[in-house]
Amino acid sequence: MSKKITGEIEEKELNAPNGLVIAFLFIILYIAAVVGIIPAGMNLDSDAPTFGAPLMVLCVLWLCVGWIPFMGIKVIRPNEALVLTLFGKYIGTLKKDGIFFVNPFSSAVNPAAAELASHTGVQVSADGKTEVKTASVSKKLSLKAMTLNNRKQKINDRDGNPVEVSIVVIWKIANTAKAVFNVDNFQEYISIQADSTLRDVASLYPYDVGNDGGKSLRASSAEVAENLKAELQNRVADAGLEVIEARITHLAYAPEIAAAMLQRQQAAAIIEARQKIVDGAVGMVEMALERITENNVCDLDDERKAQMVSNLLVVLCGNKDAQPIVNSGSIY
Repeated sequence: MSKKITGEIEEKELNAPNGLVIAFLFIILYIAAVVGIIPAGMNLDSDAPTFGAPLMVLCVLWLCVGWIPFMGIKVIRPNEALVLTLFGKYIGTLKKDGIFFVNPFSSAVNPAAAELASHTGVQVSADGKTEVKTASVSKKLSLKAMTLNNRKQKINDRDGNPVEVSIVVIWKIANTAKAVFNVDNFQEYISIQADSTLRDVASLYPYDVGNDGGKSLRASSAEVAENLKAELQNRVADAGLEVIEARITHLAYAPEIAAAMLQRQQAAAIIEARQKIVDGAVGMVEMALERITENNVCDLDDERKAQMVSNLLVVLCGNKDAQPIVNSGSIY
């Protein structure tokens, strides 16, 4: 049972004005400022300047700082979100697709993007030269269903046998504020929780069905998947994440015991096959004795019946072809 994270911040969807209208207005003001410099200069050159000085100051000032409002234009594509803060305070999340205008001094927050940006350096060696390329990482959150496929890990099943297991998780962000502010990096968080959940759930089941005929990792994949999903969802709920599906993708005995377990499975298969052969042979012997008695083929005492049963069982249960011996004398 995971502990509830204290100091949670609830998601607040931001209703921002249309960015196209605001951008068009700012462009018109920029054009007006450029055009306004001409009459302002002409008025300053006249013998009795009136509005030239104030108009010139306004036009030059807007030309210097008029680019700042354009920083508030945000473009959101479908299934994307942008978590915004203003001077360290959470002001809301843009979740609708389109172009919007927000406070130009607000900043987007995405800890996972910052972590990804620190690992985007790629060294490329060509013609003896080494180059480092860095990719720009967006701070927008993806609301699409994402796949987490962790590496294989070695765990012990319920019987203590070491097995190699890996898990795949289909997940998405359900609450952007919790995903950004409740955990340091929600992608690493769900990855670590997936490994921990897999270890805890897999240890409750044996690898294969035992003599008791219970549930196992190999035979009860649907139930194991449901338990994995429920347990993992309980652990990542405070991080604002939703687990759509969680399943085991790789399941095998560890290499150090794989050969021994294979021999055990082969022995069990041989025993089961021999048991079926014996059951069938006994049935055939019973049928043969009944047919001989019903058709009055011959009268056999108990000793001869036992000998006949023994011979038939040897022939039917043997793993090699029988070599018959013809008796030309009397069986008595």
